[in-house]
Amino acid sequence: MFSFRTSPIEDQLDKSLLQGQVGCFCTQNSFDTAKQRYVWEIFKQRGNLAALFLPAQGELDPQTSHIEFSQEQMEGLDAIVVEIQDVGVRYFNYTRDVMRLLSTRARMEDGPAIYIIDHYNPIGRIVEGSMPAIESDIWTPKVAHRHGLSLAELCNLYCNEINAQFPLHVISADCNRSRLDIMPWVIAPSSDLPGMFSALMYSGGGLWNNSSISPAIGTARPYECIGAPWIKNGDADKLPCPEGVIMRPCSFIPSAGRYKNERCEGYQIILKPQAQYHSLLHTLELMGYFRERYSRFELFEQLFVKVADPVLSEYLKGGISFDIVQEHIKAEEQKYIRKAKRFILYDDAPFRIK
Repeated sequence: MFSFRTSPIEDQLDKSLLQGQVGCFCTQNSFDTAKQRYVWEIFKQRGNLAALFLPAQGELDPQTSHIEFSQEQMEGLDAIVVEIQDVGVRYFNYTRDVMRLLSTRARMEDGPAIYIIDHYNPIGRIVEGSMPAIESDIWTPKVAHRHGLSLAELCNLYCNEINAQFPLHVISADCNRSRLDIMPWVIAPSSDLPGMFSALMYSGGGLWNNSSISPAIGTARPYECIGAPWIKNGDADKLPCPEGVIMRPCSFIPSAGRYKNERCEGYQIILKPQAQYHSLLHTLELMGYFRERYSRFELFEQLFVKVADPVLSEYLKGGISFDIVQEHIKAEEQKYIRKAKRFILYDDAPFRIK
């Protein structure tokens, strides 16, 4: 059962929310600035908050964090209210935690109804990349790397894929007016995505986490900068650089990750105003460049699981040319957009950079 609701979660009259045992599955983005409260405080005040699922690490911890839970903790609950801020990329850690929640609930004979408090996709409706063509992991929906959907749209799509039968209720993003009195990104979705530029570069930049090049996790500019102790960054003019992008030679010392406390040389990816940036294509091309130039550049097995596309994997291994990748991604994006349109809940629709 699926429903799309146009009034806030506190105004819903479902018995499970008013009188039942409620769990909240949230991040710091569930804070309502207008009412000065987190979503779970609604149910705490009602006296029926039975479980609270929060990120395991601190909000500003540079390490990747997840929301941990078990099926046993879900049993006995009548409803679970989910509110996180997705960042528009299929391998964002908290989004994968939500998919794991949905997958776990789908395997339960009896369990809670799921309520998704939706937010608009912060990086918009642009689509990048291909859907998984090989087995990725069970908590990755078959969507493009940058999927162009809201969290609720993504959940609806995933529930369709796994043939979930439980009640899924969506609270429209139009109900959420809590951010109107603050600047965007004041509350970061996660510690490794502190700002809009980081998120715009995450669809490709997230792949560096599975290589021997650091995406500057543990600095003030994660995913905007890349580097390693063994990179010589004096010839930025030779780097692949699409229109609207500047590659600035830079250095950084990360406080976390592969090169913790080591000086890394590399580059800052700077987007010019109004640039239409395809992060995935640029990252793939950069990886091809580093593969040919540096013997210490490595791609780890988890990267190919994350990419989940034999064509992209073959390019990364040096087997095919970049123009083949470009044509493949164009066709895959068009195919994905046709699929995604079945699940959109708002007036605009995903589209690709032409």
